[in-house]
Amino acid sequence: MTITTRRGLLQATAAAGVVAMVPRLALGQATSDVLELAAERTTLPLYPGVPSELWTYNGVAPGPEIRVRKGERVKVRLTNRLDEPTSIHWHGIRIDNAMDGVPDLTQAPVPPGGTFDYDFVAPDAGTFWYHAHTRSWDQVARGLYGPLIVEEDEPVFDREHDLTLVFDDWRLDGSDALDTASLGSLAEWAHGGRLGNWLTVNGTSVPEYTLRAGEAYRLRLVNAANARIMAFDPDSFGGLVLAYDGQAVPEPARLGYAPLLLGPAQRVDLLVRPGRGGSFSIAEVSGGAGVEAVRFVVEGDATASQDLVRLVPNAIPEPDLEKARQVRLDMRGGAMADIGDAVHKGEPLVGEAFRRTRQVWAFNGVANLAEEPLFSAAGGESIVVEVHNATVFPHAMHVHGHHFRVVERSGSTVDEGAPWRDTFLIGPRQTTKIAFVADNPGKWLLHCHMLEHAAAGMTTWFEVV
Repeated sequence: MTITTRRGLLQATAAAGVVAMVPRLALGQATSDVLELAAERTTLPLYPGVPSELWTYNGVAPGPEIRVRKGERVKVRLTNRLDEPTSIHWHGIRIDNAMDGVPDLTQAPVPPGGTFDYDFVAPDAGTFWYHAHTRSWDQVARGLYGPLIVEEDEPVFDREHDLTLVFDDWRLDGSDALDTASLGSLAEWAHGGRLGNWLTVNGTSVPEYTLRAGEAYRLRLVNAANARIMAFDPDSFGGLVLAYDGQAVPEPARLGYAPLLLGPAQRVDLLVRPGRGGSFSIAEVSGGAGVEAVRFVVEGDATASQDLVRLVPNAIPEPDLEKARQVRLDMRGGAMADIGDAVHKGEPLVGEAFRRTRQVWAFNGVANLAEEPLFSAAGGESIVVEVHNATVFPHAMHVHGHHFRVVERSGSTVDEGAPWRDTFLIGPRQTTKIAFVADNPGKWLLHCHMLEHAAAGMTTWFEVV
């Protein structure tokens, strides 16, 4: 098990005042089988030469990359050096419930000065990540997240050809430092969530990587933004899709449409094979015109390789759609829409209660965690959740502890071979059905990963017994 760090890179960037040009994150062997992660306050530049007050793991943003092999045990000791409680959620891992990091559902939040030992097995190969799950709308926006990479039993790519790219949009103020004064804005909570104005990849603006012509590379894209749905065009640089949310597709595939939408918390793995003279950039195009996010300089004069690259899919049980239990989830509220007869902790949400409770969204008429689960499933039971979005905003819905297939989506055609996901996008006024086997015992969250929406009511839970 290894842990990677960018502390030296970020310090050098701050000193030089230029964009760092490195091919990958530097690897450092862990000194024991327990990885130490400290949540702490750190001063780092987001905009070159301008210090920002961030909250980080081990003093770097994003946090250290953790790499393990499929089936390996992960042991992480979290030390909380902040002035408020925190916890870590291991996003996308079909994890033991006690290690899921959800405060007051799976564990008590770690108090200031406290520690918590996370100990779990990583059952699936793929691209995952970890992030704070206590006041996540605030703590993630300040920098508390990092990548978790689970390699195949026999890695398909070596480290030089396996690049992790963590995208984030930060909100900078007029002095080009992180804007913390606007955190918690009720207007953001009731609308599209917190959208930033400064894009980084691995904590740097437009980093530059050097690739060798003729060789195949795996690019692991992670959207760590609070609320922005990022958009990319892999076809523009010849990228082929290898995996969604850490789960491999049968074989590398051309997307065939544009743009590829990557919601908050979603991931996509791309295969690129640059030929001679094939330097390219990845642009983030959600704003229309596009912003250059990361640049690749291709050296050498070889033609692009045509070697077969195929990932081995993880063993995830297929739901039985004919026998599946049907569950409905109605999403209501937010600006410019009716929340209906919603309650929060038994109190009707009317009048000034919205401002006082800060709850403006509801699932099935309940804002934030209901006392009773959305459903209680027997282990191994197939579940179909029909999600109806009656709001005027898109949402990124995340299921903890399980992967699912999207089996129906209004206004679009879903192939029978729809990929496994742990987070799905649902558009305004859209209905989407997801199906999975509830085979992981415990209490699991189902929530919007627009983190402001989750804080303002879009959170429920289900139970597998």
